[in-house]
Amino acid sequence: MAKQNPAKFVFDDLDRKLISFLRADGRAPLSKLADAFGVSRGTVQNRLDRLLASGAVLGFTVRVREDYEGGGLRAIMLIEVVGKSTSQVISRMRGLPEIVALHTTNGGWDLIAEIRAESLAHFDQVLREIRMIDGVLNSETSLFLSSVTS
Repeated sequence: MAKQNPAKFVFDDLDRKLISFLRADGRAPLSKLADAFGVSRGTVQNRLDRLLASGAVLGFTVRVREDYEGGGLRAIMLIEVVGKSTSQVISRMRGLPEIVALHTTNGGWDLIAEIRAESLAHFDQVLREIRMIDGVLNSETSLFLSSVTS
């Protein structure tokens, strides 16, 4: 089924509650969702089908325990770009396997990158590599120490 434009659909409280519940437990069975919201399994299935068809929900995923992946480091890097070189910087950063997410933003920073590295030495190497990209003017990086929500 082809994805539709989510803007063409009107989402209500049940849709938003389903999305919120599935963010916490993407493997929740239809019967559990139906019980949680006081609706039938068929209603839940129809809503999920519509959310998927609209593109509002892209799929379901597994959340992994923080310590499961072997103790690697995670960080957020705020990046300021020179002039109009944002596209060039993005292209270079997309080639780095340690960048797990990259976002454009507004305000004092132009890009936000989520970085994963195996060790502090590896992390240091990644930071140097990013800072050497033509067009990167300034950056600020914060390591994730622990997660406070699940």
